Amino acid sequence: MTSNTEVFPVLETKRLVLREITKKDANSILDYLSDAEVMKYYGLDPFNSLDNALDEIAWYQSIYSNKTGIRWGITLKEQGVVIGSCGFHNTVSQHSRTEIGFELSKGQWGKGIAAEAVEAIINYGFKHMHLQRIEALIEPPNLSSQRLVEKIGFVREGLLRNYEFTRGKFDDLYMYSLLKQDLDKINSM
Repeated sequence: MTSNTEVFPVLETKRLVLREITKKDANSILDYLSDAEVMKYYGLDPFNSLDNALDEIAWYQSIYSNKTGIRWGITLKEQGVVIGSCGFHNTVSQHSRTEIGFELSKGQWGKGIAAEAVEAIINYGFKHMHLQRIEALIEPPNLSSQRLVEKIGFVREGLLRNYEFTRGKFDDLYMYSLLKQDLDKINSM
């Protein structure tokens, strides 16, 4: 359970329920975050223990309680098993901006699930978190994530060279953004 007194927001879409991730979800998290393909652009090595999954869940809970982000578990309606996650991190309230992140179990790729989840959290972010700007930082080889955010209406602003040091190397990242006034683009999909 979160340490906030407020209730963690549960979001529903046509096929999905986005909900809080708890320790009970550790096996599901381990299942998909141990997959090298899922972790290719995640910035961490594939998980190899339940402790890795519990640490990740603790991070989700800490960003929520510290109000620097929020991470939802992606579940298919009627099933309840976490098949991925999406959310915001590096939130800067003073500037009404945040970064978006998402990943999905490989068995669920190509079904539009990630786009459905991302659209739901973007709507939530603009309407309920009063965000002005949502950023997506994506490695140039990660074409599927680029296509997803571009389809939703994100604009590529430029390349951040050697922006992040992960897994023993410096990575370039494309900076994408979606502004509150762009919300109409999402809702017209």
